[in-house]
Amino acid sequence: MKKLLLAVLSLTLAAGFVFAQSDNNGSVSLSDPDASNIGNDSARQALREVSVERFEREGSWNVKISPDYGVISGRLFDGSPLAKESLNDADNQEMEDSKVFGVKVEFFRRGINSFYITSARPIPIEGVTKTVSVWACGRNMGHQLWLLVQDYNGNNFEIWMGSLEFSGWKKLTTAIPPSPDGEHGIIQQSVYHGDKPGLRIVGFRVDCNPMEAKGSYYMYLDDLRAVTDLYDLENKDADDMMDNW
Repeated sequence: MKKLLLAVLSLTLAAGFVFAQSDNNGSVSLSDPDASNIGNDSARQALREVSVERFEREGSWNVKISPDYGVISGRLFDGSPLAKESLNDADNQEMEDSKVFGVKVEFFRRGINSFYITSARPIPIEGVTKTVSVWACGRNMGHQLWLLVQDYNGNNFEIWMGSLEFSGWKKLTTAIPPSPDGEHGIIQQSVYHGDKPGLRIVGFRVDCNPMEAKGSYYMYLDDLRAVTDLYDLENKDADDMMDNW
């Protein structure tokens, strides 16, 4: 019995050591998730990085805060993060990309509050979304950015993207957790779904640090992207019928 317990302990320690090593060398990271390992239960994957929103059109995004906490406004500005890498997509490279979306919040007083940045209508993403990224300029405040999404069934979820406590522009990336059983969590793929996109981007929520939510606060967003698995779409037979009637 003692030998069995020792063997189990040894295996557990070895597994922990392997996990720690993978975490240290960057292959397992909450701030830089590997899209190829998220929900990967098959070798059949066709991962593509796609542009979701470039924040180029007036009136496409709305901002909201409780009138008890402050006043908020949002508008487009000319500019772009210098470190932003180009998208490896010939069609999207021709699209205009010269503006960013700015948000200004004027707080009435310190307190526990949040404000929202939402799309005029939810933005669908084809395929099975693995990661979502956005460039943010947070003005080195300890506020927290959350991604708001809607799955195929219309259920709403919030996913933490990171703290805005940094100077200048930074690319924030979050993983979309796969459903553990196809019935709970964020549902993106099912034999009942047909060709309807499985994930929609609703927008963002910023939870404010109560000690820093005072005066005027400025933040900017640009280049919302997703890494998505398009295997089923790219391998669909040309003579297959569309289940949309």
